[in-house]
Amino acid sequence: MEKPKILFAHQEILPYVKETPMSHIGRYLPQGIQERGKEIRAFMPRYGCINERRNQLHEVIRLSGMNLIINDNDHSLIIKVASIQSARMQVYFIDNEDYFQRKAILTDKNQKYYKDNDERCIFFCRGVLETVKKLSWAPDIVHCHGWVSSLLPIYIKRAFRDNPIFADTKVVYSVYNDDFPGQFSKNFAEKIKLPGISKEDLQLYQDSSFVNITKAAIENSDAVVFGSPEINKELAKYIKTIDKPVLEYHPLETYLDAYSNFYDEVLVNNSVLS
Repeated sequence: MEKPKILFAHQEILPYVKETPMSHIGRYLPQGIQERGKEIRAFMPRYGCINERRNQLHEVIRLSGMNLIINDNDHSLIIKVASIQSARMQVYFIDNEDYFQRKAILTDKNQKYYKDNDERCIFFCRGVLETVKKLSWAPDIVHCHGWVSSLLPIYIKRAFRDNPIFADTKVVYSVYNDDFPGQFSKNFAEKIKLPGISKEDLQLYQDSSFVNITKAAIENSDAVVFGSPEINKELAKYIKTIDKPVLEYHPLETYLDAYSNFYDEVLVNNSVLS
């Protein structure tokens, strides 16, 4: 029997960024799932604060070189890779000098969120999917962590639904307490549009607050995970109304087995989103 293939799209992964509950999961969840008999790939943005020499990142020429058009502008997609030797796992980095050269992650030195975080989110999600296509690696599950990965569900279920690589892919979305204030740009819905995505699909993105983009991600996912012990109250209430598999928060002592079992449940669940 073929091993289930799990793709992880992470906002943060240790040791490339500082330790947080999210980056800890980014580091140890893929390893733990691999050790439980599944095949894995892990992706994150190549933030400018990542020391390429120390972490031994190198460009994968055969995967790089594509241009992605966002808001009528061309942006080159650069793919880099590094290995975490102790975990026997590789991490793929989505890079672009317009979006990921600055020396911080999501906020500037005054803790203000970057105005182009919306486009950085679009670029990361589309970059992951284009890279997976080039790898010809069809994931059974894509597990999204952090709002930087929040467009993967709509892209997989709408824009890429006819691509054989993603035709049978299930999407799991983890909701964390990583709320951002305000909303993305007013034309965010227009920026994310691709063939296959209808006007109705974009309804929630018209007011692109953290709550709304998370609701849209959940709407287009097959299953949901509570990634933090406490999440936005409106979202916690909303998740109670959905008819999809939901995994409650699990602490570090138990989450690996819980997630692995949950993936198995999602793969056999016939009521998941088609």
